[in-house]
Amino acid sequence: MQTETIKQFENIIYYLTNTETGTNPVLPLCNPQEQFAMDNKDSTAIAKSLNAAFLITLSGKRNTKFDEAKRFLEDMSSSSEWGNAARFFLSGVDAIEDEISNVCKTDKDFNSRIESLSEWLSNPEKQDEKETAERIWSLFCPEAAGITDNKGKKIADLIDKRKVTVTDLNPSPITNPAQQILFTSNILLTVPSKTTPVKDLPFSDDLKDGLIKADNEKQQYWYDHPVQIGVEPEKNEILYGLRSLDKAVKFETERGSGSDGEVVTCVLSASVTHNGLQDIVRKYIEEEFLQAGALKHVDVYVFTELETQRIIDDILIPAAGRYLDIKDADKIFAMFGVDGEYGRHYSFLKAIATFWQVLINPEIKATFKIDLDQVFPQKELVEQTGHSAFEHLKSSLWGSKGIDSNGKKVELGMIAGALVNEKDIHNSLFTPDVKFPDRTLAPDEYIFFSALPQALSTRAEMMTRYTTDELDGKKTCMQRVHVTGGTNGIMIDSLCKFRPFTPSFIGRAEDQAYIMSVISNTDEERLAYLHKDGLIMRHDKEGFAQEAIQSAYAGKLLGDYIRIIYFSKYARIIADNINRVKYSIDPFTGCFISKIPVTTVYLRFAFKIWSFFYSGKEKYGIEFVTNGTSRIEKALNLANDNNQTLKHIYSSEQNGWRIFYDTLNELKNGINNNDNFAKELQQKAKNIVKSSYISFLKPNKKIDNGNI
Repeated sequence: MQTETIKQFENIIYYLTNTETGTNPVLPLCNPQEQFAMDNKDSTAIAKSLNAAFLITLSGKRNTKFDEAKRFLEDMSSSSEWGNAARFFLSGVDAIEDEISNVCKTDKDFNSRIESLSEWLSNPEKQDEKETAERIWSLFCPEAAGITDNKGKKIADLIDKRKVTVTDLNPSPITNPAQQILFTSNILLTVPSKTTPVKDLPFSDDLKDGLIKADNEKQQYWYDHPVQIGVEPEKNEILYGLRSLDKAVKFETERGSGSDGEVVTCVLSASVTHNGLQDIVRKYIEEEFLQAGALKHVDVYVFTELETQRIIDDILIPAAGRYLDIKDADKIFAMFGVDGEYGRHYSFLKAIATFWQVLINPEIKATFKIDLDQVFPQKELVEQTGHSAFEHLKSSLWGSKGIDSNGKKVELGMIAGALVNEKDIHNSLFTPDVKFPDRTLAPDEYIFFSALPQALSTRAEMMTRYTTDELDGKKTCMQRVHVTGGTNGIMIDSLCKFRPFTPSFIGRAEDQAYIMSVISNTDEERLAYLHKDGLIMRHDKEGFAQEAIQSAYAGKLLGDYIRIIYFSKYARIIADNINRVKYSIDPFTGCFISKIPVTTVYLRFAFKIWSFFYSGKEKYGIEFVTNGTSRIEKALNLANDNNQTLKHIYSSEQNGWRIFYDTLNELKNGINNNDNFAKELQQKAKNIVKSSYISFLKPNKKIDNGNI
């Protein structure tokens, strides 16, 4: 027997998806009855009908199509072609009912919000667009509610929430970024386009043979927009990003911020779709630069899964066995690598800095990650902030200590900058790359509208400048939660002390998940990001990679839905009280931690499918019904509380990183004490690094420069 709460929830879905909406100009958000045709055998019509039947069934027996829709899903569940999708939607109806019922049992406020929204939607009086959105968000996306009419206050409140009173500046800040910072980035690589014959590519025969061999393998990993080997140079992120970094370093030397002939070290993680590409990545990059022109100010080292496995086998396992008496350490270090979901390479690109400091170059004090579609706009930085990129990185606030707005101790061992879009930089460096949306909402955006809290946190966290007595950048500053994949870094001392990581199941917003691993329920000092005002990179993706952006559209949307599932589960893994976690990282990162993640994802997903078909984008609609249902179902199964899979992964990887840093600490002590075993492992590490070096045939370049 249905509870009153479930009846009220069905009433909400009914009014959101049915034409009996009184005088509300927005409702219904979508009309699934128009897309439901159970007797049509056309594949597009079937995909439409499966999604429509789900929404109709979810709206309850009040809907005149309820019996037909439910029967259609049940009949199609035995179909060889459409059975998986039909079962996904059928199970969704039950899963949503269970989730709503369970939350309402323990959360009186949520229960009252369902009752309130149900009653309001049932009111036949006229309801305007703004109020309709606010009312719906109050249930499904409360982080978006109340922002539109209160932007100024919300921005000010968030700035106050992020404020840190500085107690101790870093006594040993970065003084020579080129020598003390290990720059890092990630490249995603796949085989050439099917329309590009390998034999016609301007590469050596050995490289082309390797490409043909890799292309004949089974694909192992999928990424949003990997670089297709053989793509035109002007569309190649690797060339674009590294050449831009090279120019930025040249600018520093000409400005006097670095010595003549300054060279920075850049480590690239190479995540590939086919295992065979691991063998030829280094050669591919070398051949691309031989044609495009060498780099003069950047030394590049590329690590594929092959190199990371060598580090595990040749360095970490023997050292852990010798110094920590750990047996069978191969499984312990499985989290250390670059293939798989994005969280894996993101953690690697932070952790490699400690490896580098201990075994390769002890001068390294920090790491800083850039994305290769972002560049340092040095001229504008100097004109508008008074400092070049490297000068910003010398701030003694990076690595400082302070007290947050709740009176808790923080160590600002991480640093985060901001982005400006290429099309906006002519206005100002301080033009938010995410603006407050001013448009008609799509149906799914009434359910979940992260664009609003994202715009809010962009203004409050990323654009704030230290120009007032309240925030002077000396005695007071800001901490950050909202960060981007590039333009952030961490001091190695803080890395070893707090040991943050992103779990390898995180495939979206891996940058923001990183800080979640060190959010603690205790009153101990915690790690935080310093907001470095004026440290801004120009985001050029739209300028040269529109094709890649478009091809990634559907995959990114699905990843955004899965992000809600994983972040909601992750918060429950790391804390007994998720409200404390949410408070710390609201509004933007926190909006992906939902009380009702299953319900939110199913509704966003279904409303988006309806919109695709309604607007004639049948390709996306069919892709969502076929491949999208499988991806979301997999994530839901992994996040299921009964099997505890994600909790096990998190716990195993947390232990792995603990042992990783303990092992490197013991190696450091061994090297300092001239222990022969440690010295032998150090030489093996140098050999691995040498083999990962990308030769750009620099004049008089010596690979063995005293560090390597």
